[in-house]
Amino acid sequence: MDIRALLNQIASAEVQLHTTQFLAPCVKGGKVRTRVAGMVYTLAPQPRQFEGWGLFQPIDQQTATLIAEADLPDIAAYLQHFPTLRLRLAYRLHNQTWLAYPVNEADMRQRFKTVKPVPVHLVIEGDTFEQIISRRNGASCWFEEIDRRDDPTIAETLQSNLKQLVPVEELQFKGITPEMRSLYDLVAQRTEGFAQPQQDEKRLRQALKLGGGELHQFHDRGEYWTVDWTTSDGVRHASAIAKADLTVVSSGICLSGRDRDFDLQSLVGVMEHQEW
Repeated sequence: MDIRALLNQIASAEVQLHTTQFLAPCVKGGKVRTRVAGMVYTLAPQPRQFEGWGLFQPIDQQTATLIAEADLPDIAAYLQHFPTLRLRLAYRLHNQTWLAYPVNEADMRQRFKTVKPVPVHLVIEGDTFEQIISRRNGASCWFEEIDRRDDPTIAETLQSNLKQLVPVEELQFKGITPEMRSLYDLVAQRTEGFAQPQQDEKRLRQALKLGGGELHQFHDRGEYWTVDWTTSDGVRHASAIAKADLTVVSSGICLSGRDRDFDLQSLVGVMEHQEW
C-alpha cells in the first residue's frame, strides 16, 4: 500500500470512528478497544471508573463515552466469537477480577500452550472453587457464566475442607482431580490459618488430643520440635518430636533407648501409665 492510500484509509477510519457505536468490556481504570475500517483504536472510557459491559461512542481518538450498559443477549453474541475455557474460581484479585485455575490442564496446554492461573474479568457471580465458563480473547479472559454442568458438591466439599484447614496433602474425596489439588493449594496459601507454624501447631495438637494430652507450646529445632505438653492428669512433660512422622526423638524421661518406638500420640499413654 502506498503512502497516499494509507493516509486515505486513516482519514476514512477517523471519520467512521466518530459516527460508530461499539460494544466492549471494560475493567475499572482500564481502556476499551474497537476496530474501524481496519484500524484498531484504544480509548479511555468516560466515566473513567466504569466497570462492566458497555455501549460506547467515541468522542475523539483517545476517548469514548458510555452510552448505556450492554444487554445480556448482546454480551452473549460478542463472547461467541472467542474460544471457551473452563476454570474454577480461586479468589478475588480486585473489583470484578478473580484469579482462576484451569479445570483441565492438558486441554489448556494443548490449546493455549501454557498452564497457569489466569485472571478472569467481569465476574458477576460465583464463589471460591466454583466452576465457570470463560472466553479467552488474546491474553484476556472474560467471564461468561457459572458452569451449570458442574457438580455443585465439589465446590462445597472444597470449601468445607478449607474451613477446617485440611492440608492439601490430606485432601481426599470422590472425584478429586490434580487440578483441584492445585487450585486448593493456591487458595490455601492466601487463607488465614494455613501458614506453616499454624499447620505445625494443628498437627501437634491433634496428635496429643488423640492420645489424651494437651499442647502448651512448641519450638522449632530444625529436624524436630521441642514440645511442651501435659497428660490428662495435668503432669507436664517436654519431649523432642521428629517433624517427618512425629516419632519421639527424646521423650524427656528414660525409656531404655526405646524412644523411637513411639510417636507423639502413643507417648501420652506411656507417660500416663508409666509403661517403661
